[in-house]
Formats: sequence, C-alpha cells, structure tokens
Amino acid sequence: METSLVFFSQLNMCESKEKTFFKLIHGSGKEETSKEAKLRAKEKRNRLSLLLQKPEFHEETHSGRSGHLAKETRISPAEAVIWGESFDKLLSHKGGLETFTRFLKTEFSEENIEFWVACEDFKKSKDPQQIILKAKAIYEKFIQNDAPQEVNLDFHTKEIIAKSITKPTLHSFDAAQSRVYQLMEQDSYTRFLKSDIYLDLTEGRPQRPTNLRRRSRSFTYNEFQDVKSDVAIWL
Repeated sequence: METSLVFFSQLNMCESKEKTFFKLIHGSGKEETSKEAKLRAKEKRNRLSLLLQKPEFHEETHSGRSGHLAKETRISPAEAVIWGESFDKLLSHKGGLETFTRFLKTEFSEENIEFWVACEDFKKSKDPQQIILKAKAIYEKFIQNDAPQEVNLDFHTKEIIAKSITKPTLHSFDAAQSRVYQLMEQDSYTRFLKSDIYLDLTEGRPQRPTNLRRRSRSFTYNEFQDVKSDVAIWL
C-alpha cells in the first residue's frame, strides 16, 4: 500500500514537472516571437523613415500629383493654343487658370493670381455679414503692409481700400484687382507663353516635374472662422 502511494506521488511529481517544462517552453516561444515581431516592426519603421528622407521620394510624389492633375483636367494641345489668344481666355478656362498658377509659383508671384481669384469670389457674396468678413480677410491677407501675401499696389490704392474696409461693398477691391490683372497680363502672361510649362502643352509633350522652391501659401477662407467661400476650391 505504501509502495503504491509512493509510486503515485512520484508519478504526480513527474507530471507536474512536465507541465512546468512545457509551460516554460511555450512561454519562451511566445516571448521570442514577440521580440522578433517588435524587431521586425522597428526595422520596418526605420526603412520607412529613411525612404521619406530621400529627395527622390518627394519628387516622385509631386510628379504623380502633377500627372493626376493633368489627367483630371485633360488639357489638349488645341485648348492650350487658345490660351495664347488672350489673357481672358486663359483665366476663363479651369485648366488654364491651374496651369498659369503653377507657372507663377515658379516665379514666386502666385499671390497675384490668388488675390484675383479671391476678388472674383468676393464679388459673388450676397450676405452683408459675409461681405464684411471676406473683405477683412482679403485686406489682411493681400493688402495691408507686411501682409503674408502682399500684392504690389500703389499707396493711393491701398489707402482707399483701408478707409473703406470697415464698410466694404462688392466693388471695394475693383481698382486693386484691375491693377493686379494688368500686371499679370503685361508681364507674367508674356513669359508664360514662352515657358516650357505652356509649350509642352501646346505641342502635346508630357509635363515635366516642376521644381517648386517654396510651398504656396494658398488663400482659403477656411482659415477664417465663420467665413464660407462661394467656390469649392481656392487656388
């Protein structure tokens, strides 16, 4: 009887040791798997970080966006040729406006077209409160001294706008918009027609990646609380 008890006791001890052994084995395996997973995740993050730091990655991304834009607007050589007939025809075409904006960015003067677009949108305003808010936004963004995207206007024109900004009308920026329009038509538009950006389109050549030396600070009324734009997209 005593012998049997001793035998079963030893058997139970063996089973207990085996269970402990298997727990250790499986636990160690899980721990090892967890460590390997963490190492792989860390290596993946490091590779991604290095990829993002490569200049060619950003060039490819920008090129892809430009290609998507060209595909989206579907500008044909015949359409591009029409832009050369007059500045009005260029600006009245969505693809023309986008392409001209792209060109101005290479010359660091995109604030001119953005101001013109802002004025076009402003003149469509109907609610009196919106007129006041939008006029103030345009003045602070483009007109006042040291504005983030100050356009080139003479002192007299600026002074007239500054005096009327507290009680603006839909014609408050007409003189300034006209001056900026003339500046673009007589200066930038002439160079645009000779640029690779335009000539590539008229001749049906693939668009080349544009090297933008600084990011455009596009003017959007979304930057100002309680102001709603009458257009879906601001350039």
